[in-house]
Amino acid sequence: MAQPTGSERMERIVALAKRRGFVFPASDIYGGINGFWDYGPLGVQLKNNLRDAWWRDMVECPPLGPDGSPLSIVGIDSSIIQNPRAWEASGHVGGFSDPMVDCRETKARFRADHLHVLRPKRELEAPVYFAYLEGEPDPAVRTARKAMRGRPSVDDFDSLPLSELDESDRAHVWAPGASEAGTLTESRDFNLMFKTFVGAASGEENTAYLRPETAQGIFLNYKGVLDTSRVRLPFGIAQIGKAFRNEVTPRNYIFRTREFEQMEMEWFCHPSEAKIWFEFWTQSRMDWWSGLGLAGDRLRLRRHEASELAHYAQTGEGTFDVEYQYPFTEPDYGELEGVAHRGSFDLEQHQEWSGVKLETFDPETRERFVPHVIEPAAGLTRGVLALLCEAYSVDESRPSSELMRFPHRLAPIHAGVFPLVNKGGMPEIAESLYLELRRRYRIQYDAKQSIGKRYARMDEAGTPYCFTVDGQTVEDRSVTVRDRDTGAQERLSIDAVPRYLDERLSL
Repeated sequence: MAQPTGSERMERIVALAKRRGFVFPASDIYGGINGFWDYGPLGVQLKNNLRDAWWRDMVECPPLGPDGSPLSIVGIDSSIIQNPRAWEASGHVGGFSDPMVDCRETKARFRADHLHVLRPKRELEAPVYFAYLEGEPDPAVRTARKAMRGRPSVDDFDSLPLSELDESDRAHVWAPGASEAGTLTESRDFNLMFKTFVGAASGEENTAYLRPETAQGIFLNYKGVLDTSRVRLPFGIAQIGKAFRNEVTPRNYIFRTREFEQMEMEWFCHPSEAKIWFEFWTQSRMDWWSGLGLAGDRLRLRRHEASELAHYAQTGEGTFDVEYQYPFTEPDYGELEGVAHRGSFDLEQHQEWSGVKLETFDPETRERFVPHVIEPAAGLTRGVLALLCEAYSVDESRPSSELMRFPHRLAPIHAGVFPLVNKGGMPEIAESLYLELRRRYRIQYDAKQSIGKRYARMDEAGTPYCFTVDGQTVEDRSVTVRDRDTGAQERLSIDAVPRYLDERLSL
């Protein structure tokens, strides 16, 4: 059965996610607010399950190192608001910005590096370009049809980044949604940090910032962790938390938002061992996402080009991205997690600005040095989006043609328990089974509407198994178990249900 792809697939996923309570637009009853999203009952459980899986596999039971020895990784939870000097030291106050352009006509604002233009392949009397957000050329084609004779298609144009145009050509660019050319302003830098004020006054001396990343909180606590914990290099500090970036053009659903969550770990090691650890963590993080079911052609590793590297990235190793092929990026990919060799940049900056020594002393070699850092940094909310996209499937043979095939470990609901009808002792047996199972698993009891509609609800929620208590249960204490992925059903002793789930749900 052919599955929907591209924009059609994405539209269906967004609609199902809202209908079933995975993701809602924030402040929806007031018309929403761009770049912010709320997670409903199923969505917050899916997000928490992914968060807990990461914490379990990175902190509580981290992978074995290159030599087969257990790794030492501890966790922290740092404040969202830090001393503003921390952001000056890290370079965020002076250099954490994106190029921005405005449209004078529509008042719309765009990230300049997200804008591309369509240029007609055939020669025209005067140059003309039609701007669009990267990956979304259709509106530009529609604008071109209004401005040009004929019915051009996207194949009639060459595509190039807006940044490649000469200044003289900017006057011939039709901005997205504009009715004439030449309405885009010059590009200017826009700092992405959200400002706030600490205390009663709102003067510059009280200015603070919502953190744009969770990593700096780890660096600020490096010495405290080293002094109070039984850890020695090499070791890691992990953190999961919210970050905020005032994105110029939030887009692609929950992929690029202004409020999001990160799962980051900073691995501190001797500079001479950094290359080994960079290779280890790059492959380890790829393997982890693969193990969650994001495998095959839709997941890949990509090394950053030199022009993409952050100011802290070491050119020897640089940065790798674990990328996923989201429906809105097809046939290309979008970032899911980055693994960077940050060198000693952050610790040295904070050491200089704070006046506090962040060196490490090796008693065996008598050497003092500032550790290098390998950083695997994943987007929790982007991970949720990848799981939604990977799990979505269409099966026309079912009561509901849509289902979510989440990995068992991450499914918001592990199993549904139903009485076939609400009489004949069936509800009592079903409730007893529900109460027993919920102590260990995420179980939902559902006694409303037909059994087909209840199965459909569970399919859309991504529930792996459903147990139905019927008339035969009353006679021989067996239940029907239905498998989400195959739709197959079998009889099972009610006493064997806990063991059945134990064997099939890897938690």
